[in-house]
Amino acid sequence: MIKISTLIVLLFGLGLPLAAQDKADLQAVQRIRKEGLDHSRVMDIAFQITDVAGPRLSNSPGLKRAQDWAMKQFTEWGLKNVQLESWGKFGKGWQVDKYYAATTVPYYHPIIASPKAWTPGTNGLIRSEVILIKADTVTDLDKYKGKLSGKIVMFDQMTLQPLQNTYKPDAVRHTDSALNKMDQATTETQRPRPAGDNNMRAQMMKIRAVRAAISAMLTEEKAGLILTYARGSYGTFFTSNGASYALDAKPVSPELEVSAEDFLHILRLLRAGQKVEIEAEIKTSFYDQDPNGYNVIAEIPGTDKELRDEVVMIGGHYDSWHSATGATDNAAGAAVMMEVMRILKTIDFKPKRTIRIVLWSGEEQGIYGSRGYVAKHFGDPKTKENEKVSAYYNLDNGTGTVRGIYLQGNEAARPIFKEWLGPFNDLGAGTITINNTGGTDHLSFDAAGIPGFQFIQDPMDYNTRTHHSNQDTYDRLVEDDLKKSATIIASFVYHTSEREKQIPKKPLVKTN
Repeated sequence: MIKISTLIVLLFGLGLPLAAQDKADLQAVQRIRKEGLDHSRVMDIAFQITDVAGPRLSNSPGLKRAQDWAMKQFTEWGLKNVQLESWGKFGKGWQVDKYYAATTVPYYHPIIASPKAWTPGTNGLIRSEVILIKADTVTDLDKYKGKLSGKIVMFDQMTLQPLQNTYKPDAVRHTDSALNKMDQATTETQRPRPAGDNNMRAQMMKIRAVRAAISAMLTEEKAGLILTYARGSYGTFFTSNGASYALDAKPVSPELEVSAEDFLHILRLLRAGQKVEIEAEIKTSFYDQDPNGYNVIAEIPGTDKELRDEVVMIGGHYDSWHSATGATDNAAGAAVMMEVMRILKTIDFKPKRTIRIVLWSGEEQGIYGSRGYVAKHFGDPKTKENEKVSAYYNLDNGTGTVRGIYLQGNEAARPIFKEWLGPFNDLGAGTITINNTGGTDHLSFDAAGIPGFQFIQDPMDYNTRTHHSNQDTYDRLVEDDLKKSATIIASFVYHTSEREKQIPKKPLVKTN
């Protein structure tokens, strides 16, 4: 039986051993390593995106500050075709202008919380006894009608359990055995559907129906503020969307997402019949003058007469959630990709193919920025425009260093990437897996028939502490990891731009 590796050589090697065709340019790698590891600017870039620009919720003033700065920085580095390009209509922007909340009875205690995204403010300081709503069905709400105007309310969530201590470390790196398992995978892993999934879905639909009825009633009753339980512990809470960002969205009540410790503290008191009073003041602003979403784009133009119209693309999403400054999600990825462009420009690289970076917006709401870009520029996977893109590389899994790459099912790229990772085995990067990671912007390209890849990164404390949380700040970034990632990706971009042939594409899947 002929081996798959032999077939790849025959299909893509043009009579030459594929490894020989794609040997890493060690002189170029050395220049990239020296600039990326010894003269890095990645933390300076991350500082501007996080501490200076602030939270970057889609269409918010913070995102616009970050986009304006990126365009200015790209121009100063000498990149070309720097522009802010609309990908389509998004909706309203939103930001928190002021937040304060504390219990005053039975004693004063500041509450760790954040307004939910796209919810209104309180129209000044409000003081109220907290009303505990117990409702398992819509009809249970009747007893609260006429009693909630201006009041602070919370739900009696009977399923909530006491918080448990954890004895596992927050931050971890991939073990050799975990990386080896990824490397040895033969087919893309599909997550099994949990047992009882249909029953769980039905229960969730019932809960959502009750919650929707409660929300409508609270808005009609003009409730002053809703307190909502936020997932997390140890003062960390994970935020979420609280209302629609559509221009014609229906009004909702002000809502606070409260840390588990503070929510449970209030809930225990109320269940015991103790009186709890809270004072709070929230001010939020909406921005609807320009509902379009925008991506930041910049290029290092190609120089080869025959290949300069072809493109190597890199990117990461620039938007974030609002309870922190979006450092690991995804200032880390954006800063690394900006640093890649700085490295290549600083070493005076004159690529054969054009190198294009795009900083996406609207990713958190549904990878809208990359989807809109791909639809606008490439559309049908069979178009000629698609043939001009050799590959798209994405970074969006936190601050952890690159340990390898996900093939997204593109087995033909394995021997190529193996050669390019070779010079970085000393940095811990060498794993290649057929599998894919969680959904982010590379999927927009893969869906259009363009080779789209996400890099394997050390998990660190991304899922346990920082992802969409109030702890996602500059302090959670690991400088050495970001420097390594930028260096490795810069080398990938270099070799992709110089390769005689484009990165092999997967066969298009036939659809009816």
